Amino acid sequence: MSVNYAAGLSPYADKGKCGLPEIFDPSDELERKIHELASLIRNSSYVVFHTGAGISTASGIPDFRGPNGVWTMEERGLAPKFDTTFENARPSKTHMALLELQRKGVLRFLVSQNVDGLHVRSGFPRDKLAELHGNMFVEECMKCGKQYIRDTVVGTMGLKPTGRLCDVSKRRGLRSCRGKLTDTILDWEDSLPDQDLNLASEACRSNPAATSLC
Repeated sequence: MSVNYAAGLSPYADKGKCGLPEIFDPSDELERKIHELASLIRNSSYVVFHTGAGISTASGIPDFRGPNGVWTMEERGLAPKFDTTFENARPSKTHMALLELQRKGVLRFLVSQNVDGLHVRSGFPRDKLAELHGNMFVEECMKCGKQYIRDTVVGTMGLKPTGRLCDVSKRRGLRSCRGKLTDTILDWEDSLPDQDLNLASEACRSNPAATSLC
């Protein structure tokens, strides 16, 4: 994801293998894979996509372990390179292609590890999306569970209070909920959010003919 996201996480010694190379297929191999992917999608009755950091590199947000990933550069003692901020990043052609597949009824559910909010910003419906690691633009009420999507990053990470309060009115009377709002970003040892995890599991496992594509 982005540098400020990685820097906001707790220190963690083992970040996995960094500096993984990018592999570029020759044009004929790429063409073959495109046709294979199209065939898989065309012949599937229930398609689920899984996305990670690689989908957002075209939007200017670096990945983690690639040749110039955030943790790769950190391991080399170098400052990570990035071309944008979370607020200024825009969905890539891949984000928009997934949205179009969803609108045409081909893509039934999307599971993402990304926290950049680009799937939501593309217009992808949230009830068809599981963001397993949270969203930098979303904060949630600890009391009633109401979520708020902001125009800027909420400012904290690790499921911490953002300093704002929920303004949802209670069913009886005009008094607001006033519950504390927290970010939705997981730190290293945090458990995956139950609701999103359950939705992702249901989409991938309850449909025997489902095809999951990464």
